[in-house]
Amino acid sequence: MPIRIGLTPVFLDDQMRFVGQWRQWLERKLGRAVVFVQRGSYREIVDLVRAHKLDFAWVCGYPFVRYQNEMTLVAVPLWRGQPTYQSYIIVPADDTRSTALSELRGKVFAYSDPDSNSGYLYPRYVLTTQGEAPDNFFARSFFTWAHRKVVEAVGVALADGGAVDGYVWETLAESHPDLTRATRIIDRSPPLGYPPFVARADIPADELNRFRTVLLEMADDPGGLELLRRLRLDGFTAGAPALYDEIAQMAAHVSHP
Repeated sequence: MPIRIGLTPVFLDDQMRFVGQWRQWLERKLGRAVVFVQRGSYREIVDLVRAHKLDFAWVCGYPFVRYQNEMTLVAVPLWRGQPTYQSYIIVPADDTRSTALSELRGKVFAYSDPDSNSGYLYPRYVLTTQGEAPDNFFARSFFTWAHRKVVEAVGVALADGGAVDGYVWETLAESHPDLTRATRIIDRSPPLGYPPFVARADIPADELNRFRTVLLEMADDPGGLELLRRLRLDGFTAGAPALYDEIAQMAAHVSHP
């Protein structure tokens, strides 16, 4: 039976080719067939993990803290040497006046996904701590269902502001600087636990350990290192649930749709 791994949309232009190469690499390392299951939202992937229909998945820290008793932490990516990233609040580049999320009252705001830490939870937490009601603060808000699309929406002024994964913004700044140049960062969250790889709660220990080992040793393999390079990641670390404590604290203060 193949190993089933869940993925949400990534921003790579050659996504299908990359996923195919990653699958082949994993099959060689694991000695088993691998099937990547891709969906358009975090919730679809998380629900499949909770229903034991996926063995592993790359999810966000927000659903991980919400359903921690229904999944097991496998490994955490390292970006710029750390298992953390930030949420960025961005505005169109020609908006030279806005300096904080609080100044976007009555504007149009783009979120990425209702289960995203960086693209949804963080800005709503900030507004909540300022005594604001996030649902009533903006004139309108909408979901783009991908961080890159938040950057695109803000860049063409379809939205007056947006919340985006800082890793995605920085990676786009390298690969598609025309997109990020059309935006400006006005706020960065504290460092938060990077979106982790998780496993279904009842995964056999030997399968869990094997998959974790393959991820932890990925940077030591030439083929694995090349895949990581294309993702702009340095490797994986085992991590610990405590890495997501700050996300859990934010989630406790924000109502979930």
